[in-house]
Amino acid sequence: MKKAVVFVDANNWYHNVKKLFEPSEIDIVKVAEFLSKSKGYQLAQIRWYASTPSITDGERMYYKHMAFLQHLEKKGIKVITRKLQRLSNEEVLKKKTTTIDNLDLCKNCRPLVESVFLDLADIKKKEKGIDVWVAIDMIKESIIDKSCDAGILISGDADFTPALELIKSHGKEVLTAMVPWGYSSELRQKFHFTILNQEILRKCFREYRDNKKD
Repeated sequence: MKKAVVFVDANNWYHNVKKLFEPSEIDIVKVAEFLSKSKGYQLAQIRWYASTPSITDGERMYYKHMAFLQHLEKKGIKVITRKLQRLSNEEVLKKKTTTIDNLDLCKNCRPLVESVFLDLADIKKKEKGIDVWVAIDMIKESIIDKSCDAGILISGDADFTPALELIKSHGKEVLTAMVPWGYSSELRQKFHFTILNQEILRKCFREYRDNKKD
């Protein structure tokens, strides 16, 4: 059975799912298990990528968010966080280049990764690059470390397209999933996809919701 790693772009997930339900009430493990089972994969790991607010933005919001991340970790989810910040194009380029240098890529893979991640288009006022981090980790896990046979991306962001195409070109399987809103048509046209509708998400509520009356 092929091993799959689920990569969750938490910011994209939150902003789109909240149009249907309270995101924190959905068990992301159940979502990951549903997606893996639908393709006949063995779920190897779930990786949750999120930006963290500053305590100066409000203590209540900060501690609530950190408590939620701790809840995810207790469920065995790998949580990867980055602090919110705004970077200039020069700073972004420097950080991306440093990250690529640290990957120790071979001479064939490096030009491909650089062509995807050194593009400075659409950077203005962006968060510190959660999407870039997700994409790099997907490439690392599937192509470089070869720790999974398939990557499942929970995000509707078209910015992931170049990275997913690179992974697919190396013979790895790719699946994307998101609610109907904010789900890029480009992702759905180029890769296997699953639309997480209300019926599916209802089945993925956390346990304490299962016994609630409508």
